[in-house]
Amino acid sequence: MTVRRVSSRAGLVAFLLLVTACSGNFRVDRFAGQNGPLFAAGVRELNLRHWSNAITAFEKLATDLPARDSLLPLTQYFLGKARIGSSEFLLAAQAFTKVAENFPEDSLADDAMFESARAYQRLWRSPELDSQYGTTAQASFRTLVAVYPDSPRRKDAERELAALEEMFATKEYLAGYYYFRRKAYDPAILYFKVVVNNFPESVKARDAYLRMIESYRFIRYKEEAADACTARPRPESASRRPFRLHRNPERGRANRPAGREF
Repeated sequence: MTVRRVSSRAGLVAFLLLVTACSGNFRVDRFAGQNGPLFAAGVRELNLRHWSNAITAFEKLATDLPARDSLLPLTQYFLGKARIGSSEFLLAAQAFTKVAENFPEDSLADDAMFESARAYQRLWRSPELDSQYGTTAQASFRTLVAVYPDSPRRKDAERELAALEEMFATKEYLAGYYYFRRKAYDPAILYFKVVVNNFPESVKARDAYLRMIESYRFIRYKEEAADACTARPRPESASRRPFRLHRNPERGRANRPAGREF
């Protein structure tokens, strides 16, 4: 969130912070019926990285503030920030999503959508894990780019989309390689094709392309191997790591093993 985009609220926040600057230990019950001072106290706790106190303050405000109160978008946004600080990424994503969905015209909407997508992205820690949160993050980043094409966060979103594409490509490649190592070349080819066709600019595209040709040769699919050789991946997608095909292909077709989750 940039200072420029919330400058209209900066004066209010600064004033409220002065009110609570010397309030001592944080207790939400001290602010009964005082939404402004409670908001300022929550911001102070957020800046001090007292995540639990900030969450308590902003959760109370999210419940008490009227639906059209100008502090509500900021409250939900700062609640998401506090959740990120406490590593509660799923709850953070949900808080940010409320800003984007309930206040789409607010200056914070695109920031909140970006932060929501990043929170989901952080929940997908490795390509080997279930990609549900990665898919959600990808959809959110794409929505940001489509709905807010002039947003300052667009380039950041496009960068994160590229990182996600690499993870998806790696996931598909690892699935294919799992079958490849077990000489189950038919399912391996299917996964390698996904990498080559859907993620041609990924780092794994070249590896998948070569493994796919190798798999065709193992099962003596000469025409398919020849066709694949004529459809080389784009030069910019090729990995710089050297790669060699095996010299002694297996004879015969391997049986497809039981399914596996990646």
